[in-house]
Amino acid sequence: MVGMTNPLLPILEDHVSRGTAPGIIAVRGRPDGPDEVVTAGDLPADAIVRIQSMTKPIVTVAALRLVQDGRLGLDDPVARWLPELADRQVLRTPTSSLDDVEPAESPITVRDLLTNMSGYGMMPAPCPLQDAMIANRTQARQEPVALGAQEWLDALADLPLAFQPGTGWRYHHSFGILGILLSRVVEGSLEDHLRTDLFEPLGMVDTGYTVPIAQAHRLPAAYRHDESGTLVEIEPAAGGFSVAPAPFDLSHSELVSTASDYAAFARMLAAGGIHDGRIVIDAELLDLMRTDQVPAAAKAEDSFFPGFWNGTGWGFGVAVVTEGEHAGRYGWSGGQGTDFHIDPDGTFQIVLTQVEMGEAIMELFADTV
Repeated sequence: MVGMTNPLLPILEDHVSRGTAPGIIAVRGRPDGPDEVVTAGDLPADAIVRIQSMTKPIVTVAALRLVQDGRLGLDDPVARWLPELADRQVLRTPTSSLDDVEPAESPITVRDLLTNMSGYGMMPAPCPLQDAMIANRTQARQEPVALGAQEWLDALADLPLAFQPGTGWRYHHSFGILGILLSRVVEGSLEDHLRTDLFEPLGMVDTGYTVPIAQAHRLPAAYRHDESGTLVEIEPAAGGFSVAPAPFDLSHSELVSTASDYAAFARMLAAGGIHDGRIVIDAELLDLMRTDQVPAAAKAEDSFFPGFWNGTGWGFGVAVVTEGEHAGRYGWSGGQGTDFHIDPDGTFQIVLTQVEMGEAIMELFADTV
């Protein structure tokens, strides 16, 4: 239902009037009740949006379903399916020159991918490895991926790891690798597998790696704030990278979805991994997903943005609040201004824009907590 008295509505309208985003969608729900959907501005409730890193929890659940089916083990070396990543070389320090390496002491495992501890990931400060990732087009950016899945994996495999697997944390790339791994395990299209294994059972009818041409009118433009705070369009409505057909294999890339689709996914998690009386993800695996899995020694201050680890941990594919009034909350955001979280009492919230993450969007998320 559209909640005209929902307390989120004046917050969203205020942010639209301030220029935070042209339009905003918010959803609040719980496993045993109807969702409350609030919209402000020109983003309709049925818009198909670029969810970017909110893809990570979905790919995580897909991986954990293969674990519970016995087709994948958390401590399996990924080189079993990804021989490109066998026999890794590791930088002696994350900022070392690319030839200052030593052999990996252990293989990269599935668990390492789920926890962002594979040794691959974003280098937040200038260093030789960051330069090399920019040069071979594997450095993560807000823009769509520049390489197809195999070409991207090959380029990544040409680089050393930033640290020994399982000993440090760097964001993002582990989940691109995980997507390719899943496609190898199922021996086919990852999108087809996600559709039959998750999307169709959960009723996520508009979620995929691209928007079908017939539905392209539901894809809004994407924006960022320039230095003056003015919204600048960076991808057109009804066009661009996210409209089918895909230019190449997107197993390492990120999804598009809708408020109602992602609410169905969040509701399943909030219900303890159950949908319509059917176990989607075992309770034991769900507990691992929503519990901090990163040891204190791996939470380096310079591993992500400043202050990230203050009262925060990382489970499998989601951030976890470890202290304070929201302890036990878990969820994640997407770089194009999207966010979701689930609280221990089963309530969940989703906020969707199509504005690149920045100070204004972070203020929006803080105001809607």
